[in-house]
Amino acid sequence: MCINIVVVDDDPGFRRIATTLLTARGLRVVAESWDGASALDAVRAHRPHGVLMDLHLPDLDGLSVARRLTEEGDAPRIVLTSTDRSLWAREELDRAGIECFVAKDKLFDADLRGLFTAPTP
Repeated sequence: MCINIVVVDDDPGFRRIATTLLTARGLRVVAESWDGASALDAVRAHRPHGVLMDLHLPDLDGLSVARRLTEEGDAPRIVLTSTDRSLWAREELDRAGIECFVAKDKLFDADLRGLFTAPTP
């Protein structure tokens, strides 16, 4: 089964790295977005299995985007990334529908395929 992912980050260099890592692990990046509004459009258009999304975006933050996707129903699995690991309490992530957080500096070592294929708790 092909697992489709949307990558969301305002840094084009990070999007390139994330896309390379995801592809190397057998996932298919169907779209890249640089802000929250374009992320919402990309998810609606592509209906991916997952979204790898930065917490800090120029318009909406990653939590706000996740909440909107969750409210729309049938949300993809959302993996939040950031360089700041201490900002968000687990309860906030749960309310936003985010099942996983991976610090950007740990992304290379993360089981990316597993993050997007693990059963929903």
